[in-house]
Amino acid sequence: MIKNIIFDMGSVLIRFDSALFLDRVNITGEDRLILQNRVFRSAEWAMTDWGTLDEEGACEQICKRLPERLHAITRSFIFDWDKPLVPIEGMADLVKELKDAGYKIYLLSNASCRQHEYWPRIPGSQYFDGTLISADIQKIKPNAEIYEALFEKFSLNPSECLFIDDLGVNIAGGRLCGMEGIVFTGDVNELRTELKSYLK
Repeated sequence: MIKNIIFDMGSVLIRFDSALFLDRVNITGEDRLILQNRVFRSAEWAMTDWGTLDEEGACEQICKRLPERLHAITRSFIFDWDKPLVPIEGMADLVKELKDAGYKIYLLSNASCRQHEYWPRIPGSQYFDGTLISADIQKIKPNAEIYEALFEKFSLNPSECLFIDDLGVNIAGGRLCGMEGIVFTGDVNELRTELKSYLK
């Protein structure tokens, strides 16, 4: 019996994609490709999720590989991508519905330590019973250690948990640890339908 619903954050509760950030500042052509590859796909960006590098260190290292004209915009991507946050339409309402129905709600996200700054601004965050961020424990999805850390921190039975994430590999990682899951495709109504088969 499912008692706990675990949510991912990026592309589940809020939009998190480089195209959105690049479109905001109207970056096109060669500079767009450079920023896509050398910022958002960089090892340093990933290391902030691991908690092994902070944003300042990531910015410094990334900018060493970029032309000076892109330094300011790179800094804005690293420190201000969340201004403004763009919620996934309807997700906050769904979280509230699940909370009102008696389910415990938790967050499990690959994110940097700065997540604690913007988390309260995400619609629906007030309904969560607890959060676990990869950078805080230097463990990351889909590795088993982060799921085990979640279960231990909140005294959860994996068989009583349902995980919602936009990446199939992360759902697969949870299943290997005994937690069922749903791959979120961006359609909240579709997710509601899928939830019915698990929440009886």
